[in-house]
Amino acid sequence: MAGRYDRNPFDEEEEVNPFADGGGRGKSSGQSKFSGGAFNITSGSVPSATNSRLSPLPPEPADFYDRNASIDIPLDSSADLKKKEKELQAKESELRRREQELKKREDAAARAGIVIEQKNWPPFFPIIHHDIGNEIPIHLQKLQYVAFSTFLGLIACLVWNIVATTTAWIKEGDVKIWFLSIIYFISGVPGAYFMWYRPLYRAFRTEGAMKFAWFFLFYMVHIIFCIFAAVAPPVVFRGKSLTGILPAVDLIGKNVLVGIFYFIGFGLFCLESVLSIWVIQQVYMYFRGSGKAAQMKQEAARGALRAAI
Repeated sequence: MAGRYDRNPFDEEEEVNPFADGGGRGKSSGQSKFSGGAFNITSGSVPSATNSRLSPLPPEPADFYDRNASIDIPLDSSADLKKKEKELQAKESELRRREQELKKREDAAARAGIVIEQKNWPPFFPIIHHDIGNEIPIHLQKLQYVAFSTFLGLIACLVWNIVATTTAWIKEGDVKIWFLSIIYFISGVPGAYFMWYRPLYRAFRTEGAMKFAWFFLFYMVHIIFCIFAAVAPPVVFRGKSLTGILPAVDLIGKNVLVGIFYFIGFGLFCLESVLSIWVIQQVYMYFRGSGKAAQMKQEAARGALRAAI
C-alpha cells in the first residue's frame, strides 16, 4: 500500500528547472539568486556572431596555375660573364702551376733520397709516420711488426707502472716514487721511438747499414732497462718507483692490492724483456746474413777517412 505522501507517478506536474528564468519557483522570486560574480555573463560581453567571420582571400591571378608561364630571372650581362670566366681561368692556371711546383719538389726529394713522411698514426690523432705494409719489404714486415709490438709493450709497462706507483703513493704516502714513474714515462716513450724504433724502421725501409748500428746500441739499453725494472733492486728510493719483483714481495705483506699491482707490473716487464731479446736476435741474424755488417764497416771507414782529410 502506498504511503500517504507518495508522489503520483501519473501526475503531469511540471518539473522546476532551477536555471530557467521565471520557471517554477523562480517565477515567484522574480530574480535568480545566482547573479553577479565571476560566472555572471552579460549580453554585452559576448561578441557578435557577424563580426567573427574572416575576410575573404584576394583573388588569385589568372596565370597562377599556368605551368607554361615564363619566370623572369635577371641574368648577368655578357661583360660580367666574360669577367668571371677570366677569373676562373686565372685560378685554374694558378692551381696548375702550384701542382707542377709541388711535383718538381717531390721528384727532387726522391732523387736525393729524401722520403717525405706524412704523419698517419695513431689514426685518431696522428703524431708519427708508420706504414709497414707499404714501405717495409714483405720478408721483413713480420719482424718489424714484432718490434713495433715491443714499442707498444714498453708504453703499456710504463703506464701500468704509473698506476701501481699511484696506489703505492696513496697507501704508503711516498710521492717521490710517483714522480719518478712519471719521469720514466715522459722520457722513455719518446726516447724509445727516436732512439731505436725509428732507426730500425728506416733501416728496413732503406737498407741503411749505419742505422742498424744505432738500433743495436739503444735497443740494448732498452733491454737492460726492462730487466732492471723487472727486478727493481733497492737502488733508487728502495726500488718502489718500478714495479719489479722485489718491491712486489715487500709490499704484498703490507697491502695486498698494492702488491698485486706490482706483481702485474713485474709480469709485464718480464714479457717485454723476453720479446725484446727475441727481436734483437732476429735483427742481428738478418744483419749478419744480408751482408750489412761488411757494408757498415766500409761506411765507417769512409767516414773516418773523410774526417781525417
